[in-house]
Amino acid sequence: MSMKNLTSVLKKNTMLVVLVLVYLFFMITTGGSIFKPMNFNALITQNAYVYILACGMLMCMLTGGNIDLSCGSFVCLLGAVGGILMVIKGMGTGPAIVVMLLVGIIYGCGLGYLVAYVNVPPWIATLAGYLAFRGLGTSLLSNNSSTGSIAPFPDSFLKIFSGKVFQTKMSVFNVPCMTVGVVAAVIVVASIFWTRASRLKKGYSADSLTAAAVKAALGAGAILLVMFKLANAGGIPTVLIWVVVVVLIYSFITSKTVVGRHFYVVGGNMEAARLSGVNTKGIMFAAYLNMAILTVVSAWTVMARFQAANSTAGTNYEMDAISACVVGGVSASGGAGTVMGMVIGATLIGVINLGMSLMGIDANYQKVVKGVVLLGAVAFDILSKKRET
Repeated sequence: MSMKNLTSVLKKNTMLVVLVLVYLFFMITTGGSIFKPMNFNALITQNAYVYILACGMLMCMLTGGNIDLSCGSFVCLLGAVGGILMVIKGMGTGPAIVVMLLVGIIYGCGLGYLVAYVNVPPWIATLAGYLAFRGLGTSLLSNNSSTGSIAPFPDSFLKIFSGKVFQTKMSVFNVPCMTVGVVAAVIVVASIFWTRASRLKKGYSADSLTAAAVKAALGAGAILLVMFKLANAGGIPTVLIWVVVVVLIYSFITSKTVVGRHFYVVGGNMEAARLSGVNTKGIMFAAYLNMAILTVVSAWTVMARFQAANSTAGTNYEMDAISACVVGGVSASGGAGTVMGMVIGATLIGVINLGMSLMGIDANYQKVVKGVVLLGAVAFDILSKKRET
């Protein structure tokens, strides 16, 4: 690989390089503690909500830099609804999940209608939800519990969203978990080379053989490392399966479907998209309905993780989702960004949170660091665009 090609690859994968460097930094400063199996498990379980919410936030931001400020407060409200249904009313896990999903769909339709057809600015419409849902959720919790918290949730609910697949004792190496990792690594390698061959056959530009091999090695290596650590941590967290499914679905939608391309077109130039026959209002409506549904999924994982519904659930979640997108290369003005870039951004934020916690750094300073990282990512995006022009 020539120096020019190497420079180009590094430029395209700047945040991935930063992620590796930050992880190595915490490896040194924590004395290797961040590399322990339990901390790999913690990185996944503590940040699952970020990956799920950020997929929805990505779709909103693609339409023109629009965001949803209400998702964190909506998580709080959904937790209160779920707690009342499952714990106080004794409703079964299945029906309660369906009711919560219906609540999310109703809200998503209402929000999408206001944004797309009434032309209420998204930040105004979602700011109203940010204020209202937190107050309503807190009120429901305080009216149904003297402690302001509802618990415990049924085991059937917890197993779905916070259990482990192929669970074994911590002292026993989980062979099925590692087997899944090997299969996943093989699929990733095969997919990369198949995609390259397909693009060359159609006459499209494609990565060089060396670049494809490096990408395949890095992807397979990352999967095997994570699964090896999880195999030593008792098994695969069920929440990881939810995250992987959501990420793969939205990666496919944004890169392989016409609807996905319409999100990019609308974000690039809405008027031109409308004149080209794209249903711009429908895309805006879909973005916010989709965000509400993913917020419901995120709420399930959060409720199961804390095993309770409380008024602090969802605090600043909207900011974490926005940060993951922006740090992962999603344009603040819309029309650009990928799901895999968002995954890297979310992982970077998660590593910073976990690393600083292991170092015993005050939570207030952790916010300062995340703010600097977010500002740096936006500045880098702006400067990169200026160089291209």
